[in-house]
Amino acid sequence: MSVYDDIKLYSLHDKFIIQPKDSVEELIINRINGTVTVQGITNQYYDSRTLRKVCGILGTIKLISGQYLVVATHREFVGVINNQVIWRLAGHELIPFIPSLIHLSDTQKVQNETYLSMINQTLNTPFFYFSYTYDLTHTLQRLSAMGPNFHESGMAQRADRRFMWNGHLLKDFLTPSLRRFCLPIIHGFISINQVNVNNSTFTWALISRRSIHRAGTRFFRRGIDKDGDCANFVETEQIVEYLNDKISFVQIRGSIPLYWSQSPDIRYKPSLNIDLTKEHLSAALKHAETMLKTYGRHVYVNLIDHRGKEELLAKGFSNLINQLGLPNIRYESFDFHAECRKMQWHRLNILIDRLAHEQDEMGVFHVKTDGTVISTQSGVFRTNCIDCLDRTNVVQSMLARRSLQQVLEKLNILSLGQSIQSVITFDSLFKNVWADNADLISVQYSGTGALKTDFTRTGKRTIQGALQDGVNSMTRYIKNNFSDGFRQDAINLFLGNYVIQDSEGKLIPCPLEVQKGWKQATFPSVLVFAIAMFCASVILPQEYNTENMLFMLFWGSMVGITFKGILRFGSEFVDFPKLLPCVDQNNANKIL
Repeated sequence: MSVYDDIKLYSLHDKFIIQPKDSVEELIINRINGTVTVQGITNQYYDSRTLRKVCGILGTIKLISGQYLVVATHREFVGVINNQVIWRLAGHELIPFIPSLIHLSDTQKVQNETYLSMINQTLNTPFFYFSYTYDLTHTLQRLSAMGPNFHESGMAQRADRRFMWNGHLLKDFLTPSLRRFCLPIIHGFISINQVNVNNSTFTWALISRRSIHRAGTRFFRRGIDKDGDCANFVETEQIVEYLNDKISFVQIRGSIPLYWSQSPDIRYKPSLNIDLTKEHLSAALKHAETMLKTYGRHVYVNLIDHRGKEELLAKGFSNLINQLGLPNIRYESFDFHAECRKMQWHRLNILIDRLAHEQDEMGVFHVKTDGTVISTQSGVFRTNCIDCLDRTNVVQSMLARRSLQQVLEKLNILSLGQSIQSVITFDSLFKNVWADNADLISVQYSGTGALKTDFTRTGKRTIQGALQDGVNSMTRYIKNNFSDGFRQDAINLFLGNYVIQDSEGKLIPCPLEVQKGWKQATFPSVLVFAIAMFCASVILPQEYNTENMLFMLFWGSMVGITFKGILRFGSEFVDFPKLLPCVDQNNANKIL
């Protein structure tokens, strides 16, 4: 059942009136007590000054000042899948139930603004997507397996909750009478393209869905939790539509399913820790059983280093898979950096050749437009590196290319012996879409675009790409240490992992109010002053004498001592999350 489109929203002093276009019903939200009801259109006149045109209802959220209605105000056309339009969220608004803030103290007003900025930051993170008629949370294969009753239920009610990012916002709307008012959104990446190859026109689409479970930022969400959910879990589906055929190929990525962490401490690469106090096998078994039930057989493709800082994690992962002993799981480890050192990226074909037989066995999902299923995909590749971003995307794009080559041959779009690479325009499109996918998933998790996308875009490693990777790496360092705590808090608040309590900031302490230690103000101030004085002692004197040299030596020493102090107390300068205790940072971790 579709969701209402093109909605008139009247904000009266005591209620919201939501009137969908060409509908016989309207939604009433009481702004005093929050009750939600549906009634027939009354055709009552409402003051046009209270009118807003909105694209959909995303839900409500409670902040310090009270409830807010969250609506989509703008959208951008993405494309068409299965004759159904897909949109990207391009604007939103939070409308308070209680427009006045006179019931709040000055401190609470500041805290409320902070919470508002968190919700806005999350919704402004590129990109959220939605459709009024197509269920973006499910793959084609899952949709095909559902019965007729499934398609009669509302979009939000039947959504795969792993990928519906406004599930918490819609918690009060998930009733049968409200099903056409709830607009579910996914977070990730979607590209839909009309392609012409050999005078055959087909649709080629790529959809990446980020999971809400253990969602967060790069250093504050690593590994697995007790429920078997892994950080940065993403399901990526490649779809081809041609005449009466629809074909889907699905891959997944997710953090290594161990209790491990990498808590930021100002250093460029924080130490990697595995918690020996936790029961890894139990959590990993939950994860594996859920994934096997959802996707079928698995090939775990592990791309992390076999030596150095990543070595212990690689060994722990390998040992874990052996302990699981499940028949439908195979582990494939490939030391990406060692195999491809000195820009020998062609060696990735060694890995693809190792996986080729299983890829052929697992196949693709193929369905006719009349619903006749030709084949199903019986398993997936679960690929990971440390972040599940850069190396992971490169390998996933290569597996997707191999699948696409076979699909286009099967549909007789490619002629005998012809490869995708020989169709220059489509080959370029394929590379750029997969590179865009890498960038978007990376921005959502790490705060910057992906690394190694020059290889994905051009098929080779370049000096310019390496320099861009250096810029992205430095930007990641700054954001991961000094702003990701706020971003993690924003995600926790948006997803309902943290819920604001009544009287927070008045009777109940607000977790945002954290007193900074003296080091956090003193050390950076002294460092900046010492650098300024050192530079002045070098630049300003017209001639150098013993006094000037001693002056330079003193301030140079102050720079070194202060910098060493900052490294010594590095974690105290990091922006850690405040709304929920971060398990990864609080555990007494031990090196495995």
